[in-house]
Amino acid sequence: MEKKTKLNYELAFQELSTIVKDIEQENIQLDELSKKIVRANELISFCKERLRLTEEEYQKAIDGLKA
Repeated sequence: MEKKTKLNYELAFQELSTIVKDIEQENIQLDELSKKIVRANELISFCKERLRLTEEEYQKAIDGLKA
């Protein structure tokens, strides 16, 4: 049984980059394209959320230094 790796920003970005590269090089069959686009959208949402949370944490740390 294959162990699932917990998704993190680096893994999500790497997978997204692979999908984009495959689409650009036309390495994806038409039947798989829609699945890949759905997955790419999931990864984009995940990455955006991680960046937003990181920005919030950073801002709290900066605000804490100013207090």
